[in-house]
Amino acid sequence: MAQLFFKYGAMNSGKTIEILKVAHNYEEQNKPVVLMTSGLDTRDGVGRIASRIGLSREAQPIFADTNVFEEIRQLDYKPYCILIDEAQFLLKHHVLEFAKIVDQLGIPVMAFGLKNDFRNELFEGSKYLLLYADKLEELKTICWFCHKKAIMNLHYIDGKPVYEGDQVQIGGNEAYYPVCRNHYLHPEIKEET
Repeated sequence: MAQLFFKYGAMNSGKTIEILKVAHNYEEQNKPVVLMTSGLDTRDGVGRIASRIGLSREAQPIFADTNVFEEIRQLDYKPYCILIDEAQFLLKHHVLEFAKIVDQLGIPVMAFGLKNDFRNELFEGSKYLLLYADKLEELKTICWFCHKKAIMNLHYIDGKPVYEGDQVQIGGNEAYYPVCRNHYLHPEIKEET
């Protein structure tokens, strides 16, 4: 039975490498999948899923006005699974459309993304995936500063923590640390000399 999955984790928890692994496993068995990602993430080009370890794939970009249900319904084949990277950037209507894909088309949907932003607020896509997903799974990583589990994302600019600003600020290791609650509140930022 098809289900809607939300696999979330802090930065560097392996979300993108997991999505690429799942796609590979399906495709190795000649089972086509649809890879999708947010059109907001342009670090490696629009419509590209790229992991920090160097693996990448083309993907269908999702924009604010994209109707994902209609795009999948109009395919000339039935995918075995839909895989979404950067799912935190989805809008409520996208999440409801993915739920409709699961319920009406019988296609499993796996969404991967951050749960919370650097201000420690839920993203819109994450909020509605937490509400509508059939299965939730936390992908774990360790704090940048200690051995505890990272549950938050610390944004920094010029070596200083940043807790305010626009929610969507695209970046990777140059701008974010995965951190535990303690180090989110009390970061060990090194002074630049």
